[in-house]
Parts: sequence; structure tokens; C-alpha cells
Amino acid sequence: MSTAKCPICGRTAAPRPANRAFPFCSDRCKLIDLGKWLGEEYRIPGPRAGDGSEAPERPVDREEDEP
Repeated sequence: MSTAKCPICGRTAAPRPANRAFPFCSDRCKLIDLGKWLGEEYRIPGPRAGDGSEAPERPVDREEDEP
């Protein structure tokens, strides 16, 4: 059976169902990771939503033939 390493501390993380915090080794490491997400230490690359860098959407002008 292969073993996984905890992404926070590097210790061996037991697989599921023996370890409810998998892929972390413990609930503590799981909470540390959550704190990093909430503290914006982890980021997905790209422009931030609402920073004005995206082009504004223009309404589509539809010229329909009127009977």
C-alpha cells in the first residue's frame, strides 16, 4: 500500500477510512491549510474578480425585422 505525505508538515498521512483528515495527517494540519486559504496565502493565478481588468459586457443590439 502506498503512503501519502501530509502537504503541511510532511509526515506520513494514513489513508481513508482510518484517517478522516486525509490527505492531511491530522485535523490540526487540515485546519492550518484552511487558514491559509482563508488568509489568501493560496491563490489561483489570474485577474482578481471585479478589479476592472476584464472587459465590460456590452448589450447586444438586435435589429429584428418588424412586420
